[in-house]
This record gives sequence, C-alpha cells and structure tokens, in this order.
Amino acid sequence: MEKKGFTLVEIMIVVSIIALLAAIAIPNLLAARRTANEAAAKATLRSLSTAAETYSASKSGAYPTAISSPGLVDFIGSAGSYCVNATGTSSSVQGYNYACTLTSSGYTFVATPITFGTTGSVTYTASTGGTITPL
Repeated sequence: MEKKGFTLVEIMIVVSIIALLAAIAIPNLLAARRTANEAAAKATLRSLSTAAETYSASKSGAYPTAISSPGLVDFIGSAGSYCVNATGTSSSVQGYNYACTLTSSGYTFVATPITFGTTGSVTYTASTGGTITPL
C-alpha cells in the first residue's frame, strides 16, 4: 500500500520560501507605515495651524490663548483631541505625540514620534503663520 503525503524535505522547502517572502515584505510594510504616520502628522499640524489662523482672522489678529478658547475648532478642544487630552497632557495619535503652545501673539504645535525610527523619523513643528518645518 502506497502512502500519500508530503516528505520532510518538501515541507522544509515550503517553509523556507515563506520565510524568505516574509523577510522581504515586513521591512517594506514597516517603512510604509512610518511614511503614513509622518504624512498624518504633517496633515494634523496643517489642520491645527489652519484652525489657529482662522481664529486669529476672526478675532482681529489675536491668537487663541487656550485650547478651550471660544470659537476655536471643536476637534482641538475636545477630550482625546490631537493637541491636548482631557487631563491637559500631550496626546498620542497614529505614532506621534502632539504638544501645543498658545499665546495671544502666536502658537507652536509640535509633533514628535513616539518611537524615533519606528513610528516616525522626523519631528515636525508648525508655528505662527502656518509654517511647518521638519526638525
């Protein structure tokens, strides 16, 4: 009677091919995720900056002095927002920590990677006037 099935050598070849494909794909996946996190951080800073500039335009040039300033876009002041969460500390969203400094003469928003090199490789800053710069 003839037995049907795979030999140990055949199984080892299949496992080694799968391991080779995983070794090629995983670093590319991580790099794509890091790039996506960086793009999201820039977009978030752009949104925060636009909200502060819009507030300033509607208040004769005065910038908001607090996240909870009346008239500032709701997503900035809400609990669990990008800028400050309900406890008043910086918040973490999509691989980046966000911190805000607001004064009546301007603002600074900073996005810092949670784990440098893994979740992101660039720290971004948005300052008064809407300028976003990598550090």
